[in-house]
Amino acid sequence: MKIHIINGPNLNLLGKREEAIYGNISFDDYLLDLKKKYSNVEFVYYQSNIEGGLINYLQEHGFDGNSVVLNAGGYTHTSIALSDTIAAISNNVIEVHISNIYSREKYRQHSLLSKNCVAVIAGLGLPGYDVAIDYFLRNK
Repeated sequence: MKIHIINGPNLNLLGKREEAIYGNISFDDYLLDLKKKYSNVEFVYYQSNIEGGLINYLQEHGFDGNSVVLNAGGYTHTSIALSDTIAAISNNVIEVHISNIYSREKYRQHSLLSKNCVAVIAGLGLPGYDVAIDYFLRNK
């Protein structure tokens, strides 16, 4: 099974930024742990700080019959174009947030993407990605 993990803006700074919110582990280190834990899964990782890069990646890979774990970062709350892309592709997408967006600033409490996703996972830290992966493995 192949799972695309897509991270949006500033998630390349995990382990360096706002550690009280996002923790002190880089995503690259976490991805190594995921690959060990789920040795039967082929992970394809993509990160971009640019909205168009995320959209292009989803359009290019969104019809390959695989699953997508997406943390769109700040674009979650602002990108109609990203929401439209998720609606247009055939791959199932789970929206993941490291922090609990519903306990943060008001502008972070609304997702434009959720309506087009299979599920939303928020506030579990990096293990939220594990929850999404486990879901996809159980529901192949």
